Amino acid sequence: MELIGVVFGGRSPEHDISILTGLQAVRALSSKKVPVVPIYWSKQGEFYLIDSQAEAKDFANGLPPKASPIYLRLGSEPGFYQGASGLLSKSKRVDVDIVVNCCHGGPGEDGTLQGIFDQANISYTGPTARAAALGMDKLSFGSLMKDLGVPVLQRANLDSTTETLPFEGPYIVKPRYGGSSLGIDVVEDLATAKMRLSANVHLRYGAVVEPYRADLFDLQLAVRSFPELTLSPLERPMKRGTAGEILSYKDKYIAGEGMATAPRELPAKVSHEVEKKVSEIVHKVASVIGVRSVFRVDFLASEGDELYLNEVNTIPGSLSHYLWIEPKLSFGDQLMIYLEEAKSSPSTYSTTAGADGTVLRSASSVASKLA
Repeated sequence: MELIGVVFGGRSPEHDISILTGLQAVRALSSKKVPVVPIYWSKQGEFYLIDSQAEAKDFANGLPPKASPIYLRLGSEPGFYQGASGLLSKSKRVDVDIVVNCCHGGPGEDGTLQGIFDQANISYTGPTARAAALGMDKLSFGSLMKDLGVPVLQRANLDSTTETLPFEGPYIVKPRYGGSSLGIDVVEDLATAKMRLSANVHLRYGAVVEPYRADLFDLQLAVRSFPELTLSPLERPMKRGTAGEILSYKDKYIAGEGMATAPRELPAKVSHEVEKKVSEIVHKVASVIGVRSVFRVDFLASEGDELYLNEVNTIPGSLSHYLWIEPKLSFGDQLMIYLEEAKSSPSTYSTTAGADGTVLRSASSVASKLA
């Protein structure tokens, strides 16, 4: 039987949530009698094999017990290896057939890790490098959706040179490349928004701003791409009674097992018209950016049936397994679907066709091209 790797962690603000998702995936696959190898990606960027019975608390202070270092090799014999990494040193290949990517945010979700896996010829679940990069970039994604006629709130880039905004405050300020509610601020004016750029570490590598609408609430659903595009019921996430204007990181993740235990209305009580609009938008998003495995698509809605696409989450917390209730589908069964898709649908295709040396043979000297 194939050996499945589950990669989790990573150099991301969502490192801890990724550990929860990864450990859930390990348990779910083990319950299906699938040989599984947990692979922990540390905050320092190093990979480790982990005991399959590890618990979340084992990672609270760093590496869990019995962690064994491995490394990822590119080149003629790519893959994960255990042992010394020197050219003359002996090492043992970790024969992982497919990797389940449970890395939220940062390089695990923005296309970086996907690109490495592509170069290492490692099959994986989740978005392709291209879809991951687009989904993580709130400014680019929002602009593309607007151009396609999808209803979105106005969104603008925010940096130290921003002098005006095309809409009135108050504003919601978000990390441009963030994958969760971390780093989101609600501010009254542009001056305060710009002050947050240096004070909020999550905004330092890019920020976007949009009008803050207190009358809008969150709606979201999961989208599965294989064997055909399938939508879960709509969910309305709820706050835990915390103060604040937005659904916070605490509302989503603290005091539970990630999003799976966060309070929610599921299915959400919305009109048939809203459900229809959601379906139309989701199908358009899927056709443009290419859903793979499972995405979560997030909306903002009003009691008056206004609806705006907010963002996509290409590797959602707990892989949104809790949303598949009609019909009920276990997390293990969902993962088996994603693994089957990873086997049958390669994430990338590369070719050197055309690079036959003709241009090089006919080229003049390099020195002459610099003259």
